[in-house]
Amino acid sequence: MDTIGKKRHINYDPPACPVEATLELIGGKWKGIVLYYLLDGRLRFSELKRKIGCVTQRMLTKQLRELEACGLVNRIVYAEVPPRVEYELTKEGKSLKPILDSLKTWGESHALRLHEKRAVAQGNDA
Repeated sequence: MDTIGKKRHINYDPPACPVEATLELIGGKWKGIVLYYLLDGRLRFSELKRKIGCVTQRMLTKQLRELEACGLVNRIVYAEVPPRVEYELTKEGKSLKPILDSLKTWGESHALRLHEKRAVAQGNDA
């Protein structure tokens, strides 16, 4: 399903608050990791795909297009043969750095443990 330009809410007054607006922009299976890797600077599509690992080319393209459409990522195309495309964060994208760093820290402290607990619980249900 294409989410470019689609919003769940007409406005973001409570209860549909700015947190929801932010999650609509950066939420998605691969967007967070794409943004995180681009914090270090420009990357070619193939470099980004290699860093992420298990994402398909189609899905990575989709996520990058959505991030570009909402103004968080710039796509730079070089007129070369073969064509070269690089991605970088916009000013707004770079402003997510403290948020992404906090998510990483929280993940190291809590998320990994919670995922392990969930896996054990699901293993016991089988």
